[in-house]
Amino acid sequence: MVWWWWGWGLVLVAEAIGSCCGGEVTYDGRSLIVNGQRKILFSGSIHYPRSTPDMWPALISTAKDGGLDVIQTYVFWNLHEPQPGQYDFSGSRDIVRFIKEIKAQGLYASLRIGPYIESERSYGGLPFWLHDVPGIVFRSDNEPFKFYMQNFTTKIVKMMKSEGLYASQGGPIILSQIENEYQNVEKAFNERGPPYVRWAAEMAVGLQTGVPWTMCKQDDAPDPVINACNGMRCGETFVGPNSPNKPSLWTENWTTYYQLYGENTRTRSAEDIAFHVALFIAKKYGSFVNYYMYHGGTNFGRTASAYVPTSYYDLAPLDEYGLIRQPKWGHLKELHAAIKLCSTILLSGLLTTSSLGEHQEAFVFQGKSGECAAFLVNNDSRKDAAVTFRNLTYELPPQSISILPDCKNVAFNTAKVSTQYNTRSTVPVIKLGSAERWEEFKEVVPNFDETSLRANKLLEQMNTTKDASDYLWYTLRFQYDPSDDKPVLNVNSLAHVLHAFVNGLPIGSAHGTHNSSITVENTISLNSGMNNLSLLSVMVGLPDSGPFLERRTAGLRKVRILSKQDIKDFTNYSWGYQVGLLGEKLQVYTEDGSSKVQWSKFSSSAQSLTWYKTTFDAPAGTDPVALNLGSMGKGEAWINGESIGRYWVSFHNPAGTPTQTWYNVPRSFLKPTGNLLVLLDEEYGNPLDISIGTVSITKVCGHVSDSHPPPLTSWKGQYQNSEKYKKHHDRRPKLQLQCPRKRKISGIVFASFGTPSGDCESYAIGSCHSSDSRAIVEKACLGKRKCTIPLSYGTFGGDPCPGIRKALLVDAQCE
Repeated sequence: MVWWWWGWGLVLVAEAIGSCCGGEVTYDGRSLIVNGQRKILFSGSIHYPRSTPDMWPALISTAKDGGLDVIQTYVFWNLHEPQPGQYDFSGSRDIVRFIKEIKAQGLYASLRIGPYIESERSYGGLPFWLHDVPGIVFRSDNEPFKFYMQNFTTKIVKMMKSEGLYASQGGPIILSQIENEYQNVEKAFNERGPPYVRWAAEMAVGLQTGVPWTMCKQDDAPDPVINACNGMRCGETFVGPNSPNKPSLWTENWTTYYQLYGENTRTRSAEDIAFHVALFIAKKYGSFVNYYMYHGGTNFGRTASAYVPTSYYDLAPLDEYGLIRQPKWGHLKELHAAIKLCSTILLSGLLTTSSLGEHQEAFVFQGKSGECAAFLVNNDSRKDAAVTFRNLTYELPPQSISILPDCKNVAFNTAKVSTQYNTRSTVPVIKLGSAERWEEFKEVVPNFDETSLRANKLLEQMNTTKDASDYLWYTLRFQYDPSDDKPVLNVNSLAHVLHAFVNGLPIGSAHGTHNSSITVENTISLNSGMNNLSLLSVMVGLPDSGPFLERRTAGLRKVRILSKQDIKDFTNYSWGYQVGLLGEKLQVYTEDGSSKVQWSKFSSSAQSLTWYKTTFDAPAGTDPVALNLGSMGKGEAWINGESIGRYWVSFHNPAGTPTQTWYNVPRSFLKPTGNLLVLLDEEYGNPLDISIGTVSITKVCGHVSDSHPPPLTSWKGQYQNSEKYKKHHDRRPKLQLQCPRKRKISGIVFASFGTPSGDCESYAIGSCHSSDSRAIVEKACLGKRKCTIPLSYGTFGGDPCPGIRKALLVDAQCE
C-alpha cells in the first residue's frame, strides 16, 4: 500500500508491485480491463533498434520510475526481413529480449506490428524488396501486398506466442496494433481502401492473441478493433471511440517535434503535454496515454527516412543517450501520480461538467458512495483565472488544469512546474587534431568506360540501387567542339544531393530540401573532343509516408549542357551506372576491409569524396560517448565497423547552425583501446577538428513558489499516526535538487529566496531577496547528491519582505 500526501489530507491507494503480467485482457467503454481490473495506463514509446541491448534495462527502469505502466514499440519489418523469407532478430533487433526485459521490470508492453509504421524510418519500415513484387500496390486491397503483410504479421505473432509473451499467456503484451494512421491515405485508394481496412482487422483478430487490437487514426476501425488517437491535443481533436463499448486510447502523444535537416529546433513544453493529458482523461474518459517518443534514440546506419537526422526525438523525457530531461520527465511523473490518486473514481464515477467562467470549466467524477474527483480547467491561454468551485476559490494559471482528487485539495496543476530543471553538457575529452594520426583514401570517380550497367535513359534511382546504397553514379561520355562562350551544366534531380564531376574534377554540388528538388546550373570547362561527365546522385533516406509509396521516384530527371549556339539534351542518351561507392564495396570502414586498400597520409588540402580513418581509446568512466563532427561536411561515420549514422553538418537551419554536430557512440560499440573510426565525407570536411566527448548532466535548477501545490510524497508500509502527521507536517512547497548517480552538488551558481525574476533558463535577483540565500543553500546542498530546501521563512532566517508571495530559485553544478 502507498500513502500519498496532497494538500491537507492523506489518501491510501493500492500499488501493484511486480504484477504486470498474466490474465485476460478485455475492454469496455471506460478502459482496458486486465485480469479483471480496470486500468488507467501511462505508456511510453521506446524503440529497441534505436538504442542498444545494453541500454534497454536502464531505459525501461527510468521510464518506470517516471510513472509509466507500459512500454510501447513498433516492429521494424525492414530490419527483420531484409530479403524475402530471410529473418534477422540478432543484436538490437532482438525484440523478444526487449519484451522480456519489459516483463522483468514489471511493466506491460504494447506491440505496434503495423507492419507499415512510418516512424521516420526509411520506406516507412517496409522492406524495399516489396517494391519488386509483380503487381503490388502497398497498403490497399491488393493480393500481393496482403500476402506478404499477413506473412510477416503472422511471423511476429507466432514468435510472441512461442515465447509466452501475450498477457493471455502470462506475458506483458496487453495491446497490439495493425496498420498505422491509414485514414490519412485511405481516400487515395478509392474503392480499394475500405476493404483493406476490414481485411487487416479481420486478419489480425483471427491470429487470436488474446489481447485487443487497435488502429490509430482510423475512425471506422471495424469491431472489435479499437480506434485510437494520435497527435498533440487528443482531448480536443479526438472524435472518440466509434462504439460505446470501446475505451478512449491515445496511442501517440507527441512529446516534441521530430526534426528535419535544415529546420530550426522546435520543442513542446512539459506544461503543454501535461495540460492535454489531463484534458484527455477528464473530457474524453481517457484511460490510456502513450508518449511518442518517451525515448527517441538514434537512427543508426541508413535507417532514417528522407532528410531525417541521426538523432531522434532528443527532446523527449529521456534524451537520445537515455539521460533524463528535466523538467519534462519529472513534471509528467507528478502528473501520473496525481491522476493515479483518483484512478478508481475516474474509471467508475459519473462525469458531469459545469462552467466556471467564460473560458473555465469543471469536470467532476462522482461515485455512488460520495467519492469525488475534479479537474478545473482554464482554457484561456493568456490570463490567470480565479474560479469558485464548491464554495472554495482556486487560482488557475493560463492554459492549465488543477487536479483535485477529493474535489477539494489541489494535488497538481499542469502549469506549475515544481520539479527541477537540468542542463546536459558534452565535454571533449579526446581531440583528434594531429595530422599524423589520420589517414585518407580518395574515392574513385568512375567514368563511362568503367561502368558495366548501361541504359539509354536516366534510370530511376531507388529501383536501381534497391536501397543497397545511398549513392548512384550516372556517367556519360560525349564529344564537345569548343566555342567562345562558356557552357553551362543544367541538371534537374529528384534525389537529395548531387555532386558533379567533369573529367574527374569536381565542378559543384547542390542539395534539395524536404519540400523541393534539385536544380543545378554551373558553368563548366570542357576539353576539345571527348569529355566524361560523372554525376553522383545521393539519397538521404527513402520516403516514409503517403499513398502509393511503391510509385515514388528519385534520381536524375534531366541533364543538359547549354551554350549560346546549342542545347545538348542528354536525358535520353547512353548512360553508364555504378551503384554505391568503391569504399562501400570494399567495406573500408571495417578492420578487414580497411586493410585491403592503400591509405595515404593525411593531406592538408581540402578534398571532396574522401574516406578518413584513425583510432582512439574509449573515454574513461561510464558516461555516454559522443563524436563531434562539427568540422565535417556530409557523409557517414563508423566505429569498429558499426555505422553510427549519417551526418550532414553543412546543411544549416535558418538560424545559421547545423542541425546536429554531436553523434551518439554507444559504449557497446567500443573496445577499451584501439577503436577504428572511419568517415566518408562527400564535401570538404576537416577531420583535424573532430573530438570524442562524454555526455552528462552538469547543472540542475529548481524553482518553486508559494503558488505551487506541495509535492506528492509516498511512504511504503502502514503509516501509524496520520493525525499527528497532518498536524505537524510542513505543507509548504520544497525545492528539491538531485544530481545524477555518481555525481554531487559541487557549486551553487545562483540562489535567491524572495522574488527572483525569470526562470531556470534565465534568472536574476528581484526586488525582494534574502542576502543569506546562497550561504544557506550551500550549507544544505554542497557535497550531497540531493538536497531539499523548504520554502519557509525559518529556513532563511526571517521574512525579507512581509506581505509578498515568495519564491526560491537555485541553480547548482553537478560534478
